[in-house]
Amino acid sequence: MEKKYMERFVGKYCKIVTKEPGEDRASVVTGILEDIDYEDGFILIDSEQGLGALSISTVIAIKPATKRNPKREIKDEDHAVVGIGTLIVFIAMILVAAVAATVIIQTSETLQNRAYAVGKQTIREVSSGIKIVDITGYTDVNQTRIEYLAISIRPRAGSYDMDLNETLVYVEYDNLTVMSLDYQDGSSSVTSTVSPDGVFHTLDHSVLTSTNFGVIGIRDADDSIVNTYGMGTSDLAMIIINVSAAFPGTGGLPAGEDFYGRLVPEIGAEGMFFVSAPNAFDHRVVEL
Repeated sequence: MEKKYMERFVGKYCKIVTKEPGEDRASVVTGILEDIDYEDGFILIDSEQGLGALSISTVIAIKPATKRNPKREIKDEDHAVVGIGTLIVFIAMILVAAVAATVIIQTSETLQNRAYAVGKQTIREVSSGIKIVDITGYTDVNQTRIEYLAISIRPRAGSYDMDLNETLVYVEYDNLTVMSLDYQDGSSSVTSTVSPDGVFHTLDHSVLTSTNFGVIGIRDADDSIVNTYGMGTSDLAMIIINVSAAFPGTGGLPAGEDFYGRLVPEIGAEGMFFVSAPNAFDHRVVEL
């Protein structure tokens, strides 16, 4: 081949066709044509077998070629190493996923139980409560002050059964008084029978102090108020308060005065009331 043509292939990946003198078949060598030595008559080529030299006189043709990435021969031992590594990674991923799934399941179960408990308690808080039906006062003999109060109560619609033993009465006048049910003497402070002389003569008022109140079961078919101090949805009761004991030194609520009060059950909405005494009392029993 002429020199001017061969120079154009230097540094390129080529396919070189050679034929030795006396041989019938030509051979092909592929590689990068590194250099041409015209003085000694050799060309240097970097092939897959390494760096070598070919005689220029044996070169028949030179053509550009596409270089192929040599394939790495994988031995049987290499296959085993790759398989064990993949298996280790796979097992680690399963363990991590199992731990994460366990944590998620336990957390979701805890949250579900907590949500159920909170929801049940919230429903009970919202739906339960005391409803005040009526408030009646009873004055002293001279009809100058209200000595006792009779507060008619019943559970709110849809309410759960209520425990009067856990119900507190808050009254606020010149001081704040908190009263609870007096259940030490059931015959005097809790009853379901109204005296023929009226509600305010039913209980022994001497046991009603500034720290307790009495209960009369007005509608109590199953005697739950007397036996267990509990009120069902169909029950009706009266709470009797000794006002003169609740407000020490006053002898009761004077005419024209007023005060606030609350009935606070164990669970549910409280019942609020406002008592305002008239300026004059026509009778001993006063509707407030």
